[in-house]
Amino acid sequence: MFAFFYKNKLYVLGAVLGALAGYAYWYFVGCTSGTCAITSKPLNSTLYGSLMGMVGLGMFASDKPQTKH
Repeated sequence: MFAFFYKNKLYVLGAVLGALAGYAYWYFVGCTSGTCAITSKPLNSTLYGSLMGMVGLGMFASDKPQTKH
C-alpha cells in the first residue's frame, strides 16, 4: 500500500490539497441560495476540489518508469 502512495504521491497530495481548498471555498464563499451545483453543498465542493487538485498536480508527475542502477 505504501508503494502505491509513493508511486502516486503527487496525485494523492493534489487530492488532499484540492479537497482542503474546495472545502475552504465552500466555507468562505459558498452559495447562499443553494442553486449553485458545485458550491451549494460541502461534499460537492470538496470532491470537485479534490479532482481539480489531482489533475493540477498530476500534470507534474513523470510517466517515465523508474530504473534502479
